[in-house]
Amino acid sequence: MAYIGNIPAESYASFETETFSVSATASYTLSHAVTNENDIRLVINGVVQQPGSGKAYTASNTTLTLTSATVSGDVMYAVYLGRALQTVNPPNASVGSAQIADSLISGKTALGATPADTDELLISDAGTLKRVDYSYLKSANTPAFLAFNGSAQTLSHNTSTKIVFDLEKFDTDNAFASNTFTVPSGKAGKYLFSWGVNYFNAGVQITAALYNLKVNNSTFVEGWQDKPAYTEDYKLGSTILDLSAGNTVDLYYYITTGNSSSSTIRSGGTSSYHTFFSGYKLIT
Repeated sequence: MAYIGNIPAESYASFETETFSVSATASYTLSHAVTNENDIRLVINGVVQQPGSGKAYTASNTTLTLTSATVSGDVMYAVYLGRALQTVNPPNASVGSAQIADSLISGKTALGATPADTDELLISDAGTLKRVDYSYLKSANTPAFLAFNGSAQTLSHNTSTKIVFDLEKFDTDNAFASNTFTVPSGKAGKYLFSWGVNYFNAGVQITAALYNLKVNNSTFVEGWQDKPAYTEDYKLGSTILDLSAGNTVDLYYYITTGNSSSSTIRSGGTSSYHTFFSGYKLIT
């Protein structure tokens, strides 16, 4: 048999009822608001009452008014005709956002704090809603590190020297050690690295400075700074590398002068990052 609209559910349906504690009164309070008396069927002592003004009862909102007061011992109940209790689920796509109460999602107010690792967020995977733990999203940009030097470093001229970073501000995966970053297992991907080196030579002209960012001890990124400031300068750099698990990344410097054998890499101690090296995994 064909139908217009949703196919009727092949199941039983019942209506919500309310039984009253009867006393010698004509006024009662309903548990659910109604438009008028036609929204309920009232039964007293097994007899269905006729609704309407001048008849057995009237109703509006939650107020039920009887034409004649009940007496102690009467049995009275109401059937809410507009509150059918179905025993089947609604058809697919038949419920819209307007029909869903705000209370359906508990704790929907602002967190006011960092989410717990086990807190879940909803994401759409090609239209299919899925849950993802905050701990997964939080770790998407890791490993991440920021290292700096706690003391000055002497740099011999005309030789490529690894910069010493003996202090760390943070190192999420303990992946930075002995001045080297090593990509942890399972963390292959694209990484953004940034660095800054503050170098000087008291009273002697620095001819040129060259930085080398080495991957697996081979130069990957390098850059010259020809004839920097007279005795001191600061070099910043950054790059993105596509790395595999186990790859190592180090920062080297090469300085030349006309009449000196070494220069100094300046340190800001434990409070200022005069010379630093940082990196983190990108979300791609």
